[in-house]
Amino acid sequence: MNTTARYDVAIVGGGHNGLTAAAYLALAGKRVVVLERLDELGGAAVSAQAFPGVDARLSRYSYLVSLLPRRIMKDLGLDIRLARRRYSSYTPLPGRDTGLLVDTGDPRATAASFDAIDAKQDAAAWNEFSRDTARLARAVFPTVTEPLPTRSETRRMLDDDAVWNELIEQPIGATVEDRFAHDLVRGVVLTDALIGTFAPTVDPSLAANRCFLYHVIGGGTGDWDVPVGGMGAVTSALHRAAREAGAELLTGAEVTSITPDGELTVRRGDVEQRLAADTVLANVAPFELARLLGEQAPRPEGAQVKVNLLLRRLPRLRDARLDPAAAFGGTFHANEGWRALGEAYDAAVAGRVPDPLPVEVYCHSLTDPSILSPELQAAGAQTLTVFALQTPDRLVTESTNESRRDELQAAVLRSLDAVLAEPIADLLMTDADGRPCLETKTTLDLEHALRMPGGNIFHAPLAWPFAEDDAPRASSAERWGVATAHPRILLCGAGTQRGGAVSGLGGHNAAMAVLDAD
Repeated sequence: MNTTARYDVAIVGGGHNGLTAAAYLALAGKRVVVLERLDELGGAAVSAQAFPGVDARLSRYSYLVSLLPRRIMKDLGLDIRLARRRYSSYTPLPGRDTGLLVDTGDPRATAASFDAIDAKQDAAAWNEFSRDTARLARAVFPTVTEPLPTRSETRRMLDDDAVWNELIEQPIGATVEDRFAHDLVRGVVLTDALIGTFAPTVDPSLAANRCFLYHVIGGGTGDWDVPVGGMGAVTSALHRAAREAGAELLTGAEVTSITPDGELTVRRGDVEQRLAADTVLANVAPFELARLLGEQAPRPEGAQVKVNLLLRRLPRLRDARLDPAAAFGGTFHANEGWRALGEAYDAAVAGRVPDPLPVEVYCHSLTDPSILSPELQAAGAQTLTVFALQTPDRLVTESTNESRRDELQAAVLRSLDAVLAEPIADLLMTDADGRPCLETKTTLDLEHALRMPGGNIFHAPLAWPFAEDDAPRASSAERWGVATAHPRILLCGAGTQRGGAVSGLGGHNAAMAVLDAD
């Protein structure tokens, strides 16, 4: 790269959205460069050998896929396989040797499980609520790769004012309280509204509603699938598509400033250079883009702790009748009842680590053992990824991050131990240095590693996947939900209006905005 280089499009950030945009634009004949600060492309959608000497490649930061449209996969010729999980979730009932198993392959078994936790009256409500969210998904998801519909248009697509009001207009927590009676069932439903979002059980700001919506519309079904080969397989497919389309992909290229007219300063090693582009796509958080522009923007707050574990085998359950492979075959919830979620929020507001800490667990290797070496597979090893809720970024600071990380990690292990039949620590494998295969990431760790301000996995507060009826829609960037205050600079990451999760939507929609403007 030289000081006179000029491009049609410069993309700041080589995460999965940046690669998606690069592939689309290069296929359209644009001269495109992707500038990635790190030495590896992929951002948060990567696989890594997290434990020295242990041949397991974990999806380190993000781990499931729901919002990646088949349309993007087809357009870009992506060789990505997504494996469906039979079980939706298992939630132990605290203090009891039973729990709620939602088995999508056996409705009768699911109904019996509701009965076993004394929530028989909620079984029908669960099915009815699932039908309503499925209707919402079928209405909304086809629009995410099109220009933004308006609020009124989206409401007409759903064609059910009662469901619209319950899921969009009133706090989702109030709807959950109205629809369900059992504390544990209410909590399981509400968790989709709190993943990465710090909110009370009934949230008047409706931030929880927006979080809930994105968690239930993916693919038009709301299913969350396991990427075969791990998240690195998703990134590799996008990397290949962008490279073969002709995009220039530069790693170790840190953008240190951007001007509104499309000039960028880039540092590679000890060399600082400048380049210019007709359009700059910012695959970074809006807060980070403002910093690069020399402007100010609100700093978002994330609200999660992520823990990766490698076990010798799955842990035994307090319910000895249930196969652990079924319990961990979907999402395993611990201490996520309605009351527990509310108390955890109150504790965090007061500056304390919640105890018990609400957590949910994913076992990638049960559905896709390919991330483990043949030796680990034969030995029965399994991966667990834990996602703790109601742990906002305000709990950690630069000076306290290390001690808080230890405290949060201990709280995660206690939360699991409280609902299992044996201590989880006793099952941890050890790495080549004799240390337990246990890795914990706080919000501040995510900010340091990935430049996610506040550790916010969505880059910014989530927005509705539609435009308000009076929102400006004059420019292509406004119509696609990727506009900034500067016409030549567009968002293309998780901070776009329909960004968040591993979806490619930020990249797709930014690319469409560029092409529509031609």
